[in-house]
Amino acid sequence: MFQYNAQTIINRFIPFWEQKVMPFLNRNHKKIFLAIFWISLIGFIALTAFVTLISPQYIDIHISEELQEEQSSFLDNFMRAISWFGRIRVSVVLVGCSVLYFLLLKRKKDALLILSTLLSGGVSWVLKTLINRPRPTKDFVSILEETQFQSFPSGHVLFYTVFFGAIIFILLRTTRNYPLLKIAGILFSLLMIFLGAVSRVYLGAHWFTDVLGGFLVGLIFLLVAGHLYFGSNKRNFA
Repeated sequence: MFQYNAQTIINRFIPFWEQKVMPFLNRNHKKIFLAIFWISLIGFIALTAFVTLISPQYIDIHISEELQEEQSSFLDNFMRAISWFGRIRVSVVLVGCSVLYFLLLKRKKDALLILSTLLSGGVSWVLKTLINRPRPTKDFVSILEETQFQSFPSGHVLFYTVFFGAIIFILLRTTRNYPLLKIAGILFSLLMIFLGAVSRVYLGAHWFTDVLGGFLVGLIFLLVAGHLYFGSNKRNFA
């Protein structure tokens, strides 16, 4: 019964995706990009002013307490595993392997997009240095991962947003003959961005506003890279 229902949902969703969603994205992608860009930019400026002028408030402390309320060895290890991909050396290897993969397939444009995600590390370092927000302390949260550098914005979340967002762009532009693979890849990438953000707060490495800031900067970076990636093609999404 479950298999039948799942197959029925897939059979109905894929035509909807191909006939409604993709044509809508092709018609309106520039407007969508521009709207998200300005919303993200204004949101980040406002959030930066907030975290610079005001010490951690109820929302940051409350969300950290809620996420850390049900700590267990399984969750600790799971969140560390999710967060592991955002470490500098690991992220460089991840990007390098992905670039090599696309070069072997002779997809230079995809390789260049993935390579550009390494620039997010420099963006993160500059913003952290300028804003200079302290990390969460043991006075407020449980620290499960010792960290260096400043707190805002989250470099892990910035990288996850840019890297997995780039994967989403590539999937949207290709794999036309494999709609189910495309949808699964997009959902997985979105899940990794979400779990990356949750893991940083759970581990006590960041406040909620830090990961929100990282997400917003990641969106801005991603939209600029996406604009160059898609270019002026009339049909941008496969």
